Amino acid sequence: MIGSFKKMKKDEEYGGGNPYHCTDKTSVLQEARVFNETPVNVKKSTHVLTKILYLLNQGETLGTKEATDVFFAMTKLFQSNDIILRRLVYLGIKELCGVAEDTIIVTSSLTKDMTGREDQYRAPAIRALCKITDASMLQAVERYMKQAMVDRASGVSSAALVSCRHLAQHSPDVVKRWVAEVQEAVQSDNVMVQFHGLGVLHQIRKSDKLAVTKMVSKLISYGLRSPYAICLLIRIVAKLVEEEDSGIGESRLMEYLESMLRHKAEMVVYEAANAIVALSTSTSRDLVAAIAVLQLFLSSPKPTLRFAAVRTLGKVAMTQPAAVTACNLDLENLLQDVNRSIATLAITTLLKTGSEGSIDRLMRSISAFLNDISDEFKIVVVEALRSLALQYPRKQAVLMGQLADMLRSEGGLAYKEAIASTIITIIEDNPEAKEKGLDHLCEFIEDCEHTTLAVRILHLLGREGPRTARPARYIRFIYNRVILENAAVRAAAVSVLARFGAECSELLPNILVLLQRCMLDTEDEVRDRSTYYHALLSSDDTSLIARCILNPPMYSLSSLERALLTFLAGDTSEAFDASCVPMAPPPPSTASMTSAAGSSITAAISAAPDAGTTPAQRHEERTISSHDKYVEQLSGIPAFASLGPLFKSSLPVELTESETEYVVRCVKHTFLNHIVLQFDCSNTLNDQLLENVSVGLEEDGSSWQILHTLPCPSLPYSSPGTCYILLAIPEDIMQTTGTFTATLKFQVRDCDPITGEPETEDGYQDDYTLEDLEISVSDHVNKAQRSNFAAAWEELGPSSELEDTFALSSLSTLSEAVIQVTNFLGMHPCDRSDRVPDGKSSHTLYLAGTYRGGHAVLVRAKLALSDGVAMQLTVRSTDPNVSEVIASAVG
Repeated sequence: MIGSFKKMKKDEEYGGGNPYHCTDKTSVLQEARVFNETPVNVKKSTHVLTKILYLLNQGETLGTKEATDVFFAMTKLFQSNDIILRRLVYLGIKELCGVAEDTIIVTSSLTKDMTGREDQYRAPAIRALCKITDASMLQAVERYMKQAMVDRASGVSSAALVSCRHLAQHSPDVVKRWVAEVQEAVQSDNVMVQFHGLGVLHQIRKSDKLAVTKMVSKLISYGLRSPYAICLLIRIVAKLVEEEDSGIGESRLMEYLESMLRHKAEMVVYEAANAIVALSTSTSRDLVAAIAVLQLFLSSPKPTLRFAAVRTLGKVAMTQPAAVTACNLDLENLLQDVNRSIATLAITTLLKTGSEGSIDRLMRSISAFLNDISDEFKIVVVEALRSLALQYPRKQAVLMGQLADMLRSEGGLAYKEAIASTIITIIEDNPEAKEKGLDHLCEFIEDCEHTTLAVRILHLLGREGPRTARPARYIRFIYNRVILENAAVRAAAVSVLARFGAECSELLPNILVLLQRCMLDTEDEVRDRSTYYHALLSSDDTSLIARCILNPPMYSLSSLERALLTFLAGDTSEAFDASCVPMAPPPPSTASMTSAAGSSITAAISAAPDAGTTPAQRHEERTISSHDKYVEQLSGIPAFASLGPLFKSSLPVELTESETEYVVRCVKHTFLNHIVLQFDCSNTLNDQLLENVSVGLEEDGSSWQILHTLPCPSLPYSSPGTCYILLAIPEDIMQTTGTFTATLKFQVRDCDPITGEPETEDGYQDDYTLEDLEISVSDHVNKAQRSNFAAAWEELGPSSELEDTFALSSLSTLSEAVIQVTNFLGMHPCDRSDRVPDGKSSHTLYLAGTYRGGHAVLVRAKLALSDGVAMQLTVRSTDPNVSEVIASAVG
């Protein structure tokens, strides 16, 4: 005994460590032969099986044959009654059943253990059995599952209920038949059984709003013993409160949430408080009660409660900082908390709720503990400083000084990028802070170790530096990068020098000298750029300089590659025409939202459904689908292979509600002379198989021609399918918009809901009416980036200019007008003109795009508040017809 203790002590002194860290898959699979020994070697088998489970949980993968061999060898371990080994076997079955073949062979052994008398076998056997059971086998074990859910042993009952939640994902109809046993489990005295029972009951009924309402009403009146179940019920109640017409009075639901603030279990009290502050319908009175509870938790001796409370208050402070102000004193006390995570959340919450006068004190507090926390929490502090800088512009100098100190401290790339992004945000928000912010960034890149960050800052210098009062002061920092940095940074610095030469005529002679020196660089990319830019700047051709340096074409590289390969494979006697190559989409604009296209902009604005969406939703909606994915997908279809380069793909347009029998959405792919309509369809009915699925289109006019229709051969339940329609774009550019009546057409075959197999040989024809599909002007326009809008505007000149005035009477603010005009035209805002300063009564919006066929188009929209919003729209393009179609689309 003493010797054993000494050995353990010695292992502890040497650090112990992970005994499996050197485990090798090949050797372990060899060792697995021990499973075949008779009698079973319990000690060795336990050790080897533990190694296998360790490898699988570390991400190691087994091939199908390897997994099958191990699985069958492992089944022989059922001969042993050793509890530890048997439970390891259950874990092994669960891990390998998704890879190994013929796992059904262990069904009888698992069923035997599941119905036996040993409770330590029964619960894990249930979990393992449900893992390998499919819909066709489920009926064979249904009786045992129903008995297990109401078993006297709480572990067995919980195992059965948790397994039900997994089974309901692929066999919901079978699990619904067990609702009586689930309801009995909800009445259990065991806290975990009651919790799991409520989870299963809600999963069964969540698609039936009336059933959920009845369940909640009963449980509120009856009461639950389990604090875990009560927490789940609170979440269900909170969701009902957010929904309209829940069937239960909102006041009754809120009364229940408020009553839980007085529960004896701390987890329930916190869950109720968290639910109340997260509700969009909460009144100031509701918030006061919830925040008072969270304030008490701030002084709790338990770190978990302090952390939970301060994190929740931090979320509230993002939307309603005034409501959290009463907790500021308690939050300041947490700045000295031994748990630095809590201290970090406290300081970030204070930064959101603090007044302008408290900023200096908070900055000193930040400096005191910043070195003691990880980069992850430092980034949280930086984000809070960003919000504070935007809220109090007069304190931006103090905040920028703090950020500059943080920029010079130790930290990883993500941390430094967050600081640089915050300084850039301040520069863009406040022109007066531009030069100070650029100075801080210039000092930082002198010692910057991160190539991507150095290139980003150089790009910012090239965009903002020439427009400052003294642009020459930045040349030294830029040229130092050419001397001291790696090839990628040197190449970026050369491009920035060229921008200074293009925009600052007084610096041009010196820039040309520096570019000549760069021609001697050891890297060919740097030499090529230097030679190229030197030749352009020496030409004195302002139009050429503007087109190639200030606003260079930003092609989609995948489309450019395809166009070049096609050109080289054909007749190369004529020059390559780059106008057919689509431009790469610019970064999403702050104010961009999902397009609300319509026959006129005023109609689109008044009908726009997403005017009140959150920034997170708008960001998700405006995410541009992968251009490369669609190019690859469409080029593989023979009917579309000869259409040329893909110009643009729209965001998906929903043609049905998300909860209808059939869900259809459309993606519009625009080519030079054609539009491909891609209809992504889903069948939500498990008793139907749809075949020969297509979409029929009808238009009032006759300008559009349907050239080809590709139906979807089969659309089983819950398996998405796609059908296509190829449209020829009318030659008359003024007829290239239209509205189509859409109908989903298909053949229906009834099938078994469980197996999905058709029950009849022949089906019947049916159709389903869809929402109207609209092709608008934005479908012919791709966003284009113009880093210098003024130069691009002058380059196009007034020869194709059109101007008109409009009244947007349905809008009340300039910000709304900016968003809606931008989305309707499908163009990109330039020079940060999508940001409307507070308090302004007039604003000018600059938009840039490329019309189908490679025609550049620019829009200048002068907006003013006057019984709504008045707009003077000026359009310039390389083609007068494009100017006309853009201007007429707004009318």
